[in-house]
Amino acid sequence: MSEQLAIPSKKDEVSEEEWQLRIDLAAAYRLIALYGWDDLIFTHLSARIPGEEHHFLINPYGMMFEEITASSLVRIDQDGNKINPEDFDINPAGFTIHSAIHAVREDAACVMHTHTTAGVAVSAQKEGLLPLSQQSLFPLSGLAYHDYEGVALREDEKARLQADLGHARFMILRNHGLLTTGPSVAEAFLNMYILQRACEVQIQAMSGGQPLVRIPDTILSSIREQAKKVTRGMGGNLAWPGLLRKLDRIDPGFRS
Repeated sequence: MSEQLAIPSKKDEVSEEEWQLRIDLAAAYRLIALYGWDDLIFTHLSARIPGEEHHFLINPYGMMFEEITASSLVRIDQDGNKINPEDFDINPAGFTIHSAIHAVREDAACVMHTHTTAGVAVSAQKEGLLPLSQQSLFPLSGLAYHDYEGVALREDEKARLQADLGHARFMILRNHGLLTTGPSVAEAFLNMYILQRACEVQIQAMSGGQPLVRIPDTILSSIREQAKKVTRGMGGNLAWPGLLRKLDRIDPGFRS
């Protein structure tokens, strides 16, 4: 693995736009690791590279999230094939869920999928995410569910996944984990942050063994408009510069 980490920079080989996207996606991988939401080398974050080719960036298979750099990200096509044969290999099966969403959602420039303990725990509960916290309100303003069909390897599952997601940006994959989308890496990451926190609060609240107070339906029904006013579209682009500065202070290697 130490040899793999000696990765030549791609900064001068790609456009400025792609390089910035690589920095943002690598930062998201590092942040996922920083917050403890990674699952060894499993799960994926993907981002669509602007252009008619509909190419994507995804992590090299076998590299820990905390090791991902802008240059190590692999450029692939819609079918998960590497564009540059010299790049690291990827896990094609890991792109199945992502490719299904990217194919039908032009606004889903970034797709994030996690297997966190709290996320999987909530996904296994019959009622799913409950309106127990302010954090839960934002996902509940447009939350989708997809029933578990086994390890996501089959092509025929894609159509059902696409139909279940619809126009939502938050999804709970039953017995599996969490998924968020966004028009940018920043927005997709903040969506995941909010959904993850809502799941953590729910599991903690339920563990107390006391009756739970649900947020009234009258508030739930108005949350879509409130979310727009309070967060300006969830506010991912506002929080993102600060998150990058945080990484620059403690883990700047993602930019290489």
